[in-house]
Amino acid sequence: MIDLNLEHMPPPPRKKDYRIGVIGAGFVVRDVHLAAYERAGFDVRAIACADPAQAREVAAARRIPKAYNTVEELLKDDSLEVLDIAVPPGEQLGVMKQVVRHAGHIRGVLAQKPLSLDYARAKEIVEMCEDAGIVLAVNQNMRYDQSIRACKTLLGRGDLGEPVLGTIEMRALTHRKPWARDCGRATIMIMSIHHLDAFRYLFGEPESVYVSARTDPRADFPHRDGIPLYILEYSSGLRAAAWDDVWAGPVREGAAADNYIKWRVEGTGGIAWGTIGWPSYPNATPSTIHFSTTRVPNTWFEPAWKETWFPDAFQGTMGQLLEALATGTEPAIGGRDNLKTMALVDACYKSLDEHRVVRLAEISGG
Repeated sequence: MIDLNLEHMPPPPRKKDYRIGVIGAGFVVRDVHLAAYERAGFDVRAIACADPAQAREVAAARRIPKAYNTVEELLKDDSLEVLDIAVPPGEQLGVMKQVVRHAGHIRGVLAQKPLSLDYARAKEIVEMCEDAGIVLAVNQNMRYDQSIRACKTLLGRGDLGEPVLGTIEMRALTHRKPWARDCGRATIMIMSIHHLDAFRYLFGEPESVYVSARTDPRADFPHRDGIPLYILEYSSGLRAAAWDDVWAGPVREGAAADNYIKWRVEGTGGIAWGTIGWPSYPNATPSTIHFSTTRVPNTWFEPAWKETWFPDAFQGTMGQLLEALATGTEPAIGGRDNLKTMALVDACYKSLDEHRVVRLAEISGG
C-alpha cells in the first residue's frame, strides 16, 4: 500500500502568538502574507512602509492595530518580537542595519527573497543577524508550494528511488518589479530563484551550473537574463534543468495564452510530475501531483488538496520561523541555508556572463 498523505502542508508552529511587525505594504504583503497569517491565526500587531498612507490603508484592510509613519517608529515598539520584512533586495541591508539596533526585543526576522542583490551583501546580512542574536529566515516560499512538499515526501520515503532527472518548465508572464529594472535583472534573480531553491530543497547541493539565455522581446530595459535555460550538475550524476520563459509568446500582443509551470522528477524507483497553480493567480488554483512507483506497478496516484501556493504557502514560511523561535532550532529556510541559494544565483549570472560551467565553490569559497 502507498500512503497518500504526502504532508503537503507543514504542521503549525507549536507557539503562534509571537507579536509580529511588518515592514512593507505592497500587494504581496496585503493580499498574500497577511491573508495567510490571518488564516493561520498569527498575531500581526503593526505595519510600516515608506508611504505612511499606504501602511494605514493596509492596516485598515487587514485589521492591523497599528500603522507607524516610519520603519524606525515601528522598530522602537518594544512589544514586537518578530518582523516580516518585505522590501526590495537593494534596500534590505539598510533595513537590517536598523533592525539589529533593536535586537533586545526583536528575536526573529523573516526577510523577503532575494535576500540581497548578490551573495556578498546577503552574507553581510546573515552575519549581522547572527552577531545580534536575531534568528533570520528567508521567504523562499516555493518550498512551501503543496506539490513541491509532496514530492519531497515521496523522495524522503524512497518511493521514487534515487533521483535521476528533475525538470521545471515555466511558460508564464511575470510582473516586472521596479527594482529589477533598475539593476538590469529580468528573470534569474526574480523568478528562477524560486526554481533554483526548489531544486536545492528536493535534491541537495549541486556542484556546478551552466546557463544560457536570451533577452525577453517584451522587456523595455537593458538586461541579459530574459529567458534563461539552466542545468544543475550533481556529483551523483543527477541533472536538474529548467527553462523560465517569462515571455511565453506574444500573449499581451494578442495571441492566445498557454501559461503554466510544470515540474517532473524521474527516479530509479518511480516518476512524479505536477503543475504549479500560481499562473492562475488571483484565481485560487491548487498545484497538483501525479506519481507512479515500482512498489505498486502500473498505477498512477493523484492525491489532491484545496490549499494553494498563494496565499497558503506563506503560513509555512512564517510558521517555520515561529517554530524555530519556540524550539531554539535553526529555521527550515534559515539565513545560512539561503546563502547557498544566493551563491547559486550568482553562479548563474557568472555562467551567463562567461558562457561556461561555473562551480558553486567559485562563489562561496567552499
